[in-house]
Amino acid sequence: MAGKRKIKLITVVIMAVVFAATMLFADDVARIFYPLKYRDLVIKYSERYNLDPYLVLAVIKAESSFRHTAVSRKNARGLMQITEGTGKWSAEKIGLKDYTTDMLFDPEVNINIGCWYLSWLYDEFGDTDLVLAAYNAGSGNVTKWLNDRELSSTGRSLDRIPFRETEKYLKKVRNSYLIYKKLYENEF
Repeated sequence: MAGKRKIKLITVVIMAVVFAATMLFADDVARIFYPLKYRDLVIKYSERYNLDPYLVLAVIKAESSFRHTAVSRKNARGLMQITEGTGKWSAEKIGLKDYTTDMLFDPEVNINIGCWYLSWLYDEFGDTDLVLAAYNAGSGNVTKWLNDRELSSTGRSLDRIPFRETEKYLKKVRNSYLIYKKLYENEF
């Protein structure tokens, strides 16, 4: 009988120690899954285009999980998954000389273009949810949705997003944003 009590007590103590260690190092574990890669570039271009750096990190996390060589099934490239057309158009707008599509694999070029594009979407829509929806589904779709009374009762926000992928994308970016803000609250 005494042996069983001793085993139970040891088990409880071990579980308490494991739980305490997990709580102490939870942020360290979370930082593995939510890294602060490309910090200097995120700061540089977030400041240049007046963006929240936590949002930029959340977009990169959602788009590519920080893989600068990522290519989507729609041929979007790099960290912020810039399409060929958006890349070319954005490069012209920001005055990027001798631009080629392969430059989208360069983290600095990709983050520069991605941040400029997010800023441009903010100028167009002014609301983070609309900006993220447009980043994922295209600004033309968001404009069309805002003009559809079944999707937008006010014409200024969306009551419903008809693309399931875009709805999931918004949730993913919002969640990542909150995690980045908590984990790195003193970084920016």
